[in-house]
Amino acid sequence: MNMRKTIERMYIGKCSVFEYKKTTDKKTKLTKQEEVCVYEEIPCRLSFSSSPVTDTNGVTTKEQLVKLFLAPELVIKAGSKIVVTQNGITDEYESSGKPAVYGSHQEINLKLFEGWA
Repeated sequence: MNMRKTIERMYIGKCSVFEYKKTTDKKTKLTKQEEVCVYEEIPCRLSFSSSPVTDTNGVTTKEQLVKLFLAPELVIKAGSKIVVTQNGITDEYESSGKPAVYGSHQEINLKLFEGWA
């Protein structure tokens, strides 16, 4: 537990997690897909790094890799929309795969949110 407390002291951001789910209107009984908040204002930390330079058809590119750190007990589904505010900046991302879950934290690779599929 000491390692978890150490990691959580580095959380300087907050995030909210949204899933695109089927919901049923209680009055009309109509079912539709909509964005539903499953977690709100969760302490977290974004980490940024760069991928190696790649050369495609003579064009050199460098990708920014974004990783989210948060509590291990939270269940974040692949494709979830995650809105993160850190250092006064708010951005929308999506979970780009299955999280790496450890006893002290979990790490989720993110990419910029481009809309629901």
